[in-house]
Amino acid sequence: MSTLVWFDGEVHAAHEPVVTALDRGLLVGDGVFDTCVIVDGRPFALRRHLARLQHSAALVGLAVPPADVITRAALDLAARLDGTTGRLRMTWTAGATEGGPGRGHGPPTLLITAEDEAVPHPAPGAAPARVRTAVVVVPWVRNERSPLVGVKSTSYAENVLALEYARGRGGTEAAIGNTRGELCEGSWSNLFVEADGELLTPPLTSGCLAGVTRELVLEWGLAAGLPVRETTIPLDAFRTARHAAVTSATRGIVPVDTIDGRELAAGPVTLRMQEVFAERVAEDLDP
Repeated sequence: MSTLVWFDGEVHAAHEPVVTALDRGLLVGDGVFDTCVIVDGRPFALRRHLARLQHSAALVGLAVPPADVITRAALDLAARLDGTTGRLRMTWTAGATEGGPGRGHGPPTLLITAEDEAVPHPAPGAAPARVRTAVVVVPWVRNERSPLVGVKSTSYAENVLALEYARGRGGTEAAIGNTRGELCEGSWSNLFVEADGELLTPPLTSGCLAGVTRELVLEWGLAAGLPVRETTIPLDAFRTARHAAVTSATRGIVPVDTIDGRELAAGPVTLRMQEVFAERVAEDLDP
């Protein structure tokens, strides 16, 4: 596996230091990021991920990340990797500062990293991957009124702790509710429930992140005539669901196999949506 880092116009090996110890992204998590999968040597849905990175930056008052610079760097890094599949991460922070907790007036920091690895995302022409997904509902809640709602922030410790809680109980992903007792999202994914022949996901007002894969499932599912929509889902309805699914940039859409140790079957709408997703990826790597 190879990992490359783009910083200040140059490509570095992963072990080379490039960021100052005074960078606010490191000191206080004052930054945003976005991750996309690399498919067939190219970042998948790069325009959408870049748009979300810019949206996250605007929500926290950071300068707008330069789309042209990031696009060129991302395509270059993906092409340099030894393998043709992997993941690419774009990180944009408030930059270095001195003398107090406030933001300084220096330039923001832009880091782009790419690593080649086998990812369970549907490649062009390939059958949908089958990844066993065990979800554990965590005892903490997401604040749907937080100033970070809708922001893919580098302040990710809350998500890390949720995932570690799930892993400690045999899970591979955590499910998080909000303060109203509704299903919100996973620690690294969006969540769906399949019920009464429909594939349902919480609305953005639940406090969940607007996942790019979630967005594509809603768009492509409707275009294919599948019953996919947003709706408020009580957390207890997720706990007792017969069918559920997770979506993320690196997984696409996959069925949930267990919730808190209870076995689930893959839902028919979810399985059809997997097929549609793989077909659309094969048609266009930057939809």
